[in-house]
Amino acid sequence: MKIAVLVSGGVDSSVVVDLLYKQGHELHLFYIRIGSDTGEGDCSAEEDMEMCTLMAHKYGLPLREVSLHQEYWDSVMAYTLRTVKEGLTPHPDMMCNKLVKFGYFEERWGHEFDKVATGHYARVIERDGKFWLGTAVDPVKDQTDFLAQISQEQLSHLLFPLGEYPKSEVRAMAMEAHLPTASRKDSQGICFLGKINYNDFIERHLGTRPGPVIEIETGKKVGQHRGYWFHTIGQRKGLGLSGGPWYVVRKNVRDNVVYVSKGYDTRRQYGRIIPVEEMHWISEDPLGTSDMPVRVAFKTRHSPEFIDGTLRRTDQGGFEVESEQDVQGIAPGQYAIIYTPDREICLGSGMISLPLTSKKKR
Repeated sequence: MKIAVLVSGGVDSSVVVDLLYKQGHELHLFYIRIGSDTGEGDCSAEEDMEMCTLMAHKYGLPLREVSLHQEYWDSVMAYTLRTVKEGLTPHPDMMCNKLVKFGYFEERWGHEFDKVATGHYARVIERDGKFWLGTAVDPVKDQTDFLAQISQEQLSHLLFPLGEYPKSEVRAMAMEAHLPTASRKDSQGICFLGKINYNDFIERHLGTRPGPVIEIETGKKVGQHRGYWFHTIGQRKGLGLSGGPWYVVRKNVRDNVVYVSKGYDTRRQYGRIIPVEEMHWISEDPLGTSDMPVRVAFKTRHSPEFIDGTLRRTDQGGFEVESEQDVQGIAPGQYAIIYTPDREICLGSGMISLPLTSKKKR
């Protein structure tokens, strides 16, 4: 097959190149260039590109650097800033995959190839004439929660060769193949933001707006924050409060107030009912045309752990997940990722919404 491989300069995408090359495919390497939010270059990107060039030379493959800078900032970062300003918690990695890697890239370059391959830890399962997003063999590295907004059409054109391997084996394969990236550390941070600090990025665009931190049980002011947009529901670190632990349990966007509760076992940081809107199904709606609830597994954050629950439609036209156990830090704006009960298939995702009582107050 003629395959476009999205390379990042990291060990994972490098092993993808090695695996597909040994299988005899015709490979074309692509590095997506995204500059900083000032429009200037990113030194980490220069290092990444250098590694990609070494990989291309090692296998004698063509490497093309393509820019999606404006598209990235107009879509993913605009979404992130808008969501944060509304007091919600964004998921930029999910939007980056949907809109940039498998959106703009596919429209401009990817469609010319039989498949597009990446180093994501996930699987593509073809069954009953449909393509399903399968979870990775390595539960710690599984990235289906970052892919849960892609479409059936996008999934049908993708390859995730690493989904069948644990991370330790991927690293070992890189060493055995003497890849130039074999010893590179895994990248951290938001999609293409690289080494940019997230709070610095938010401050650069939204500034600061000091306001009170209030203990929700007593109404007592226990500190001051720099702006509600720096905080998310369930947050513990970075509050600057003594005598903790303290958890963010609520935000009042209109009055710029952050509410906290003290103690590891405070019930205010937990919940079992998760309202979900803008539900997106990758392959099919598990509820079909029925109004009967169905059992599912789900996640509300990037974690190897799944939670069992029940999915149902609401009278308001949305969805609701009822968890079988307490869920910590249910943050509106984040996504509930829905899986089959056996954890094999990621069915899709929907944005966690404010409770109906909160919506009425807004």
